Amino acid sequence: MTSLAFHNGHILTERGFAEGLCVIVEDGHVAAVVPGAAPTGVEAVDLRGGYLAPGFIDTQVNGGGDVLLNDATSVDGVRRIAQAHRRFGTTGLLPTLISDDVAVMEKAIAAVRAAIEAGVPGVLGIHLEGPYLAEARKGVHDPAKFHTPGTDELAMVASLGVGKTLLTVAPERFEPDVLRDLVARGVILSAGHTAADYETMRQGFAAGITGVTHLFNAMTPMNSREPGGVGAALDDPEAWCGLIVDGYHAHDASLRVAINARPRGRMMLVTDAMPPVGGEREDFELYGVTMTCRDGRCSTADGTLAGSALDMATAVRNTVQRLGLPLDEACRMASTYPAEFLGLGHELGHIAPGYRADLVALDPDLQVTGTWIDGRA
Repeated sequence: MTSLAFHNGHILTERGFAEGLCVIVEDGHVAAVVPGAAPTGVEAVDLRGGYLAPGFIDTQVNGGGDVLLNDATSVDGVRRIAQAHRRFGTTGLLPTLISDDVAVMEKAIAAVRAAIEAGVPGVLGIHLEGPYLAEARKGVHDPAKFHTPGTDELAMVASLGVGKTLLTVAPERFEPDVLRDLVARGVILSAGHTAADYETMRQGFAAGITGVTHLFNAMTPMNSREPGGVGAALDDPEAWCGLIVDGYHAHDASLRVAINARPRGRMMLVTDAMPPVGGEREDFELYGVTMTCRDGRCSTADGTLAGSALDMATAVRNTVQRLGLPLDEACRMASTYPAEFLGLGHELGHIAPGYRADLVALDPDLQVTGTWIDGRA
C-alpha cells in the first residue's frame, strides 16, 4: 500500500479552496481530508502554499508530443499523447480522432482499447470527432471523409468495450432513432461541426445528445430571430458545452456571456490540442497538408484554425486571467464537470474520501508543479 500526505497548501473542496487541510492518499485513492499537517510515517508532499486540485480531464485531445492520433493509431501513439499532456496537469483524456476513413477509425478504437487494457496512465476512452459532420461547417476536417454510417459502422463506433466513447455528430445527419440507439449502446453524443438550426439541435438533445463540441466554433451562430446551434446550446439547461479558452477560437466576452447564461456546472474546458503541445516542433501535417502553430495559434496556410496549441493548465490560467472566473470554478471546469459529463463523477473530479487520487499541484502563479494518477507521480 502506497501512502502520501499533501499539506501546506490550498485544497479544492466542495466549498472552494481551503487552507489548513491535509489530503491522505492510500493505495491510489483519497483516504481522508483532515485538518492539520502531514502525519508521521507517511511520505509528505509539501505544496508550499500552492494549490491542490483534482487532475484535469480533457475530452478533446487530437495530439501531443509531436504525435497526431490520426497518424499514430497504436498503443505507443496513444501513450505518447497522454504522456505529453500529463506535464500540464491532465490526468485523464480522450485521444481524439479527426474525421478519417473507416479503416483508420477501426485502428484508433483498437489502439485506445489496447492502451486502456495495458494500463497506459490517463487514457479514459476515445473521442471520434466525425466523420458524420456537415460540410458547411467543416472547419479543418476533410469533407471527403464525411458520410452517413450504416448499421455495421455504427456497431464499430460503439465497439470500444472499455472506457468511454464520445462521438461528435452533426444532428441533422441522423434520424432521432439512430441517435437513441447509439446512446443505448453506451456512446456519449456531442453536437459539433453542424449546420443545424435551433429546432434541429433541440431535437438532437431530445434524442440523447448531451454535449456540444467547442461552443461557437463550427456551428450556426445565435441571431435575434434565429437562435441557431449556439442559441440551442445556451438554452438547454442540461447540455455540457466544451470551451476552448485560447483567445483565438472565441472572444473572451462571448465566453463570459455564455458561461453566465448557463447553469453552473455545465461548462467545461477542452484544449482541442494538436501535436505541438508538449512537443518540439511547431509544424505538423493533417491530411497531407502542413499546419503551423505560431504564438499559440494553429492554422492552415489560408488561416483556417486547425485545433489549438493549448494545454489544460494554460486553459485554467486563461479562464482566471482572461475571463475573470475564480480559480476554484476554473479548476472544476477542467476536472469536476468533464468527469460528470463522461459519467465518471463518482470516481474522478473531486478530492474526497473514496475518489481516485488523480491530482494536480499548482504553484501560486498557477504553474503545474506535480501530477499524480492513482496516487502515482
